[in-house]
Amino acid sequence: QAQLKESGGGLVQPGGSLRLSCRGSGGILDYNDIAWFRQAPGKEREGVSCIASSDGSAKYADSVKGRFIISRDNSMNSAYLQMNNLTPEDTAIYYCAAGPGVGDYNHWGQGTQVTVSS
Repeated sequence: QAQLKESGGGLVQPGGSLRLSCRGSGGILDYNDIAWFRQAPGKEREGVSCIASSDGSAKYADSVKGRFIISRDNSMNSAYLQMNNLTPEDTAIYYCAAGPGVGDYNHWGQGTQVTVSS
């Protein structure tokens, strides 16, 4: 069964950086668009970034634009989210997702916790 698994979360101080990884099995990252979502306590899940399978083009939420970078390595069945200049507002559970297109994600990981605190 195809699965996604996130890693790389943790506790970081404001202004710090983390790199999240998303490893896919069963080839589900090969031809699918990939996205990162996050959900903070008491808030709805929000899209953070996505990257297309066709041309590698990326999109970002305004809240992370200029600080986060999404990438993918199909040879490694992996995707990444480099997060820089983190703030407490970035604290959330981060999920990766894969699917045939934006808004059509049918594979989800179980999430990794990111906590930004001094």
